[in-house]
Amino acid sequence: MGEVRFLPVADVRVPEKTEHARQAHSAQARTINAWRNPMNDAVLSQTLPRSFDTRRAVYLSVKTWFCIAAIGHAIFFAYILAVFYPPIAESGVHGLKGLHLPAGFREGDTLGNLASVSHVLLAAIVIGGGPLQLIPSVRRHAPNFHRWLGRSYLLTAVIASIAGLYMTWTRHTIGNLVSQISITMDGILILVFAFLAVRTAMARRFAEHRRWALRLFMAASAVWFFRVALMGWAMLTGGWGVDWKSFTGPFLYALGFGQYLLPLAMLEWYFHCQKRGTAQGTQIAFVNTLIPLTVFMAIGIFAATMGMWLPRI
Repeated sequence: MGEVRFLPVADVRVPEKTEHARQAHSAQARTINAWRNPMNDAVLSQTLPRSFDTRRAVYLSVKTWFCIAAIGHAIFFAYILAVFYPPIAESGVHGLKGLHLPAGFREGDTLGNLASVSHVLLAAIVIGGGPLQLIPSVRRHAPNFHRWLGRSYLLTAVIASIAGLYMTWTRHTIGNLVSQISITMDGILILVFAFLAVRTAMARRFAEHRRWALRLFMAASAVWFFRVALMGWAMLTGGWGVDWKSFTGPFLYALGFGQYLLPLAMLEWYFHCQKRGTAQGTQIAFVNTLIPLTVFMAIGIFAATMGMWLPRI
């Protein structure tokens, strides 16, 4: 038998096929290490799908709603200044004549005329000052302006509400008993919210104060919501459910209460979405509800601007 010789490891010849496999394995290892490189991780994090951030979606939808609502308030504010202030400044309560107000000037009704004038003039502060109070940058960079505007807003909202309640039950201007009840409920809510906003501010419970101030804004802006919703509805449906002569009808009855109850309900839903642990489904449902309402509001602002406000400025 021939002698069996064990060659040193260094002398062992690796077959060509084995060497090829080793090179393939090394290339694979280099590829894996490259994928593990932190720079590649940063690039991949931008391309891989992320989970849907429902809390940010709520924030963006509310911010969009507020921006559009602020634009609508600004247009209505300009309308009030341009149409009502000049004749009243020139002729006093007699300036209400010819302004097409349901509760305008009435000969011999001094108290009613004063209520009508105060309601119209103070509406400019309510409509123009409300959105400014809700801008965080104004509150941070101009705190004194924020406080004085807030006090003026509260006072004018209360006075305008009392004047509106007086005109509703003494002049019987438009609508019927259902309309009077809906307006009265809004006036009472304004008074309650204003009181609670002042109370919480004096107690330095500022988180509660901001919530009551937001509720006050929604209730005090009902006169704006009413016009926007009515004109948007008329544009989309031709005014179904509205008797324009008597200013009654099923839609007007629903709008009479919905002009403040719906915004307040959405606000409470928003407060709930801000709480920790709120289900994502609740937040998604809020966004899916607010978006079509915002679109409808935008349509109403356009219709009211083109059909009521802009032609009279």
